[in-house]
Amino acid sequence: MTAQVTFRQADERDLDLLVELFDGVARWMVRGGIDQWKPGARGAGHFRARIAEGEVWLAAHEGRTVGAYELWWEDRDVWGPQPPVAGYVHRLMTDREAAPAGAGRALLAHAEERIAASGRTLARLDCEARNPVLGTYYEGAGYADAAPRLEKVGADGRVYAVRLMEKALA
Repeated sequence: MTAQVTFRQADERDLDLLVELFDGVARWMVRGGIDQWKPGARGAGHFRARIAEGEVWLAAHEGRTVGAYELWWEDRDVWGPQPPVAGYVHRLMTDREAAPAGAGRALLAHAEERIAASGRTLARLDCEARNPVLGTYYEGAGYADAAPRLEKVGADGRVYAVRLMEKALA
């Protein structure tokens, strides 16, 4: 079942909302023992840059924001120089208390539709290799490993491995 959510592109007025959403997901991860996002790791400056350089989308359900994602048109730091055949999904976030079932998949499907509408044929993302639940989630949505695992250095200096995943779009 696809969640009944509506989408709108974020703008500068949404910075606090995006930070709050990110921090909420990060707190949920910390409580669940998932060593990935940290509260405070993405502030207004991060989202301001993402809005200016790409696309940030918000999802709402019954008038309340329940999720967001970033769509990038290139990701040289992770994927290296690439021809313009893919869109890159980052920071797929759902409000764990307010989002209806299926909201994450609805966000992912919206990103894939945006990518396909641009004429690109691949949706790409990276996810932390130590989070098998997340990897399985993306596999269930049709993503597969596209390259060897890569080591990244987080904003806090922590080194971690990521899976590079992609999905062919119709």
